[in-house]
Amino acid sequence: MARTIDYGNLMHRAMRGLIQSVLTDVAENGLPGAHHFFITFDTTHPDVVIADWLRSRYPQEMTVVLQHWFDNLTVNDDGFSVTLNFGNQPEPLLIPFDAVRTFVDPSVEFGLRFETHAEENEDEDDGDDDGPEPPAPAHQAEVVSLDKFRK
Repeated sequence: MARTIDYGNLMHRAMRGLIQSVLTDVAENGLPGAHHFFITFDTTHPDVVIADWLRSRYPQEMTVVLQHWFDNLTVNDDGFSVTLNFGNQPEPLLIPFDAVRTFVDPSVEFGLRFETHAEENEDEDDGDDDGPEPPAPAHQAEVVSLDKFRK
């Protein structure tokens, strides 16, 4: 099989690295100016850790805002943890970077959106003898228009 460069996966990793760098800076220095983040993540991801009542309320995805009040923001190579306030109830969350679907900073009109594409019939043998198909990219990333976040 011919070797190819998987640009989609490389871009995906680079954009997750950008989020990691931004959150690391915020963890160390706080949010500068009017910057704030809307982060949507997949609550079904196996490594997401959130309270049971949050998982019940948001069974597929959840959007959190890092703006006025957040605490204990910690970032590592795999993801980040943060404590957020939900109706005067502080709740810790652990969010792997692979679970992030969107990252938006509306103060500067910046946004990233990560599309996931489940491979169809990935465990089934299709019966042909041509050899395995090359794997499809699991994630595709794109820049998001921020018009839908404007009021």
